[in-house]
Amino acid sequence: MVASSISGPYSLRPMLLTLSIATLRPLLIARGQSQMSLLDVPAFARETLGLHGLHLTTERLSGATRADLEKLRDRADKAACSCLVLQETEPQHLAHVRSDVAQRAMERTRRVIEAAQVLGCNAAAVSIQGADDDASFERACERIREVIETAERLEINLLLAPCEGLTADPDRVTELIKKIGRFRVMTYPDFAFAAATPDPIAYLRRLTPYAGAICASTVSFAGMLEHPERLLELDRPPAHEGYDLHAMVETVLSVGFDGPMAIEYRGEGDVTLGAALSRDALEAAIEAAQP
Repeated sequence: MVASSISGPYSLRPMLLTLSIATLRPLLIARGQSQMSLLDVPAFARETLGLHGLHLTTERLSGATRADLEKLRDRADKAACSCLVLQETEPQHLAHVRSDVAQRAMERTRRVIEAAQVLGCNAAAVSIQGADDDASFERACERIREVIETAERLEINLLLAPCEGLTADPDRVTELIKKIGRFRVMTYPDFAFAAATPDPIAYLRRLTPYAGAICASTVSFAGMLEHPERLLELDRPPAHEGYDLHAMVETVLSVGFDGPMAIEYRGEGDVTLGAALSRDALEAAIEAAQP
C-alpha cells in the first residue's frame, strides 16, 4: 500500500472520477484485522488518489447503524469526497415466482434506498436475480414499480446493475425500464461485464443513455505484477490489459454521458497502485475522446 499521494508525471484535465469501495476490499477485511478503517476511506480517496466521490457497497456496511452511516457521510463531506452511490452486493429476487421471496427482496431494496439517502447518495444500485422469460419480466416490472415509490419519496435514483439472466441483454434492460415507466429507474453499466458480451461497444452504446453512473472496472495493467515500482514513472498512460478502455470511454462519452464514473480495480497486486493506474488510464482515455 502506498501512503502518500499517487500521481503520474503527466498532466491531464481533471474529470469526475470516483472510487468504488470494492477496490479496497483487501484493505477492509474482517474486523480487527483491517489495514484501513471505513471512516478513513473518503480522505484516502481524495488525498491519496485525487478522486472526487465514493461508490459504496452494502457488504462493507453490514451491521452499520444509522449513526454509523451519518458519521461516514460527515467524514465524506469533510474530505470533499461525497458518497454518491450505494450498491447492494447480492442480486435480489425481484422476479421470483414466490411472493414471499419477492417481498423480502423488495424490503431489502427499500432498506438500501433508505441507507443511500442517509449517506447523502443520489442513487442506489441493485441487480435482479431472475430468468429471462416473459413471466419473470412482468413480475420484475410490477415489483420495481412498488419499490420505486420509496426512491421517489426520498429523491433517490434506482440503478439496475448488470446480472446474468433477465438483465444480461441490454435490449431487455431498456425494454424493462420503458415498461416500468418511471424516470428514476436507470442503468449502471459495468466495463468488465460489457467486455464479456459478444459486442462490448454495442452493449455500452445501448445502456449508457439510461445510465445514472458507470462502473469503470479494470482488471490488469502491463507490468503491474512484474515491475510495479516503474509504472508511475512512465511518461505515458498505463496500458490496460483485457479490454480496450479507450474504446469504452469513447463510447460512453459519445452518447452524452457526463455522470460519475467509478474506478473499481479488480486485479491482483497492490490495489492502491491499481486504482492509481486505473485513474491515469481513464483520464487519458477521457482526454483523448474529447474534442
